Amino acid sequence: MTKRNKELSLEQREELLKALKARFEINMNRHKGLEWTKVQAKLEANTEKLWSLNEMERTGGEPDVVGHDKKTDEYIFYDCSAESPKGRRSVCYDLEALKSRKKHKPENNVIDMAADMGIELLTEEQYRELQKLGNFDTKTSSWVKTPANIRNHGGAIFCDRRYDTVFVYHNGAESYYAARGFRGSLRV
Repeated sequence: MTKRNKELSLEQREELLKALKARFEINMNRHKGLEWTKVQAKLEANTEKLWSLNEMERTGGEPDVVGHDKKTDEYIFYDCSAESPKGRRSVCYDLEALKSRKKHKPENNVIDMAADMGIELLTEEQYRELQKLGNFDTKTSSWVKTPANIRNHGGAIFCDRRYDTVFVYHNGAESYYAARGFRGSLRV
C-alpha cells in the first residue's frame, strides 16, 4: 500500500461537507434528534477523520451519521450505500489470506484497506444495526469483522440481506467475489 497525503484541499473539504450534509438531510431517519451544524463542527475540527470520510465516499460507501455516543461525544458514521461499496469489492479478508492464494490473487484485502482508510470494519452487530435503518446489500454481500476463533480455522464471515432477513455466512478468508466488499465505521 502506498502512503497517501491525508490532507484534503479546501475544495475537496467543501465538496465532501456539501455531499455529507445533503445525505444527512435526506436521511433524517438514520439520526433522529441530531443537528448537522454540530456534526459539521466536529468534522471541521478533525481533518484526518474528514480524510477518512472522503475515502469512504471516494470508494462508494456513501457515509452517513447513524448515531452519537454521548459518553465520548463522538458521531458515528457507517457506509450507507445501498449495496456493498463498489470501490471495495473483489477483495479477500486479510493479508494472510491474500498470501495463501496461489493463483488469481485479488488486488487487496479488507483488513489492510480499512486500516489504510482509517476506518473500522463493521462487526456483525453493527451490520445488523445498519439493517434497521434500511435495506442494504440486497444484491451484494459485505465482509464483517471475523471472530479470532473462526479466522484461526481459515474462515471469515460476511453478511447480506435476502428475503427481508439479514444472513450471516462463512467462507474461506482467501475467497473473493465481484459482489462482495466491506462496510466501515468511523467515529468523529
